[in-house]
Amino acid sequence: MGLSFDPDRVSLSIGHFIGGELIAAEGAIEMRRPSDGNAYAAGPVAGADMVDRAVESAKAALKASNWGGVRPRERTRALQAWADLIEAEAETLARIEALCSTRPVGQLIAGDIAITAEQIRFFSEFADKEGSELVPTDDASLGMIMSEPYGVVGAITPWNFPISMAGWKLGPALAAGNAVVLKPSEMTPFSAVYMAELATRAGLPAGLVNVVLGDGPTTGTALTGHPDIAKVSFTGSTRAGSAIMENIARAGVKPMTLELGGKSPQIVFADADLDKTATAIAGSVTFNAGQACVAGTRLIVERSAADRLTAAILEKMKAARPGPTWDEATHYSPIISERQRARVDNIVRAAVEAGGECLTGGNFMDSPGYFYEPTLIANVDQANPAIIEEIFGPVLTVQTFETEEEALALASHPTYGLASGLFATDLSRTIRFARKLEAGTVWVNRYSRSRDHILPTGGYKRSGIGKDLGRDAYLANRRTKSVLISL
Repeated sequence: MGLSFDPDRVSLSIGHFIGGELIAAEGAIEMRRPSDGNAYAAGPVAGADMVDRAVESAKAALKASNWGGVRPRERTRALQAWADLIEAEAETLARIEALCSTRPVGQLIAGDIAITAEQIRFFSEFADKEGSELVPTDDASLGMIMSEPYGVVGAITPWNFPISMAGWKLGPALAAGNAVVLKPSEMTPFSAVYMAELATRAGLPAGLVNVVLGDGPTTGTALTGHPDIAKVSFTGSTRAGSAIMENIARAGVKPMTLELGGKSPQIVFADADLDKTATAIAGSVTFNAGQACVAGTRLIVERSAADRLTAAILEKMKAARPGPTWDEATHYSPIISERQRARVDNIVRAAVEAGGECLTGGNFMDSPGYFYEPTLIANVDQANPAIIEEIFGPVLTVQTFETEEEALALASHPTYGLASGLFATDLSRTIRFARKLEAGTVWVNRYSRSRDHILPTGGYKRSGIGKDLGRDAYLANRRTKSVLISL
């Protein structure tokens, strides 16, 4: 049975998921399919009352189930059953996601959904392996650092990888003993609702996972500022992250994890394997049409290798072919919305007006939907809009250097420090550069995450606070208290 499907025959659960039940709600946001621009649904917007209902449901579920205090292995087993059900329902999840997002159905089955199930299993195993500890004190006392869940975690996820981003938030929070109220992006909300339904079907206590649909100004503000939300986890733009910090500060003080924007450099030395490097770099920009916070959008290449590498990248970029996300043969994604595609185009045009040379792309694709050509811009300086702005589209700039110092200066960005790539065969050089690059992740002779979920991700500068993935993400969902007992 093929994975391709008719988008007009997909059934959606439109509403909020609270207390283990779907709460039908009237739609207020017109939603259009990125692959063809057709309207297909209206998304509801949860106000403060609905958010409060979800938070109360989470609190009640924690109390009734004692989720944070049960034998830790019970949490592990429940989460693993949920991961099993996600895999079993992969095709249904993939259709829901591919319908309204930029993710092709084939990539969802092979990548996003399978990886999400893996990550939930990964985090589930921390439940009975991380906890309180005894610490050295004198013989007349006993010192302990006790670890406990926060309670109710508020999570907000972006539209670019809806299923896997939901897994990033839900997995560690639940494994650590918390309940969650999740707000997915208003542009791609329905796969999160189905994931929550699967959590209840898998045996997690009803109300432990709640999903409220809505926008940032109304729903997001109510969620992050709610007095009973003990911790906030957000992935999205730096601008939105700043607004969340401001909202939290107005309402009080609470911990937060923010994984924000990026403008990541890829530094290539002449001794690198240029054929493999070209494949990695072109792939990092064309994958999901560049709509990833870690997209490696700034190529910085040693001058002697620039012409050969640029030619190889151009060839790979020109091979991209648009196709609807519901066709299993599609590999190149649309832009999420007409508005975002216009923003990409405006920045490309501003970059050319500022002196950049467009070597390929720079136009809308002749295809239904919101597709944009893979674009390569040369002759840009550090003040060029294509260097400064996080474009969130398939746009790569190229700059050249002759010395290591010059490469490092070009790699530094005044705003972002999320990820970086480094291509070279000189081991000493790669270690030296990895130490100097201001980025939360450095990939060497590759530009992509692996399925080693132990590696955390997070940024320097305005690219975020705290970490997702890895042991760090689990610990970020636990708080500690010091206990000192006189004997």
